[in-house]
Amino acid sequence: MSKLSRASARRMEWAVRVHELPLMVGLVALWALMWGELSLLSVVSGIVVAIVVMRLFYLPPVELAGRFNLWYGLKFLGYFLWHLAKASWQVAWIAVRPGPPPPVAIIGARLHTKSDFILTAVALTISLIPGSFVADVDRFESVLYLHVLNTPSQREITAMRREVRRIERLLVLTFGNPGPQADSERQDTDQ
Repeated sequence: MSKLSRASARRMEWAVRVHELPLMVGLVALWALMWGELSLLSVVSGIVVAIVVMRLFYLPPVELAGRFNLWYGLKFLGYFLWHLAKASWQVAWIAVRPGPPPPVAIIGARLHTKSDFILTAVALTISLIPGSFVADVDRFESVLYLHVLNTPSQREITAMRREVRRIERLLVLTFGNPGPQADSERQDTDQ
């Protein structure tokens, strides 16, 4: 093997390691959360466990755009916190009000993006807001199947699909790849 090919192989391996850094940080953070403390021992053992997991198990690469838009991140956080509080009150009222249980529905919501990262973030956001959760995911078609509480008519189902698209749009504008799709999404948001 020539010096040039060895140097090229080392650069490629370094690029792969840098690309895996967000995954490593996420796994270490998850490990520290599982132990319920942030100490030197939990961080070091988290790094060891993360390296073992990353080497033993196949984890598909997560493509990140490498950008974070603070303004849209704050808009997303505000949207999430508002809907978290609002949905909590609505579900609490449904639980204590007299009468029959509300109708539920399983609906499919197609996303515009094909990014696994955005798909996962949208699914987690929806699942964290009370009254709905992700029952299934069609990763290849970018469709989330949601179990939604209190859907007496088509209007509520359409509103939920609109909320899914709004969450996706905010996440794309926060983390997504800058380009034609982000520009069209920004125009949709401003309207």
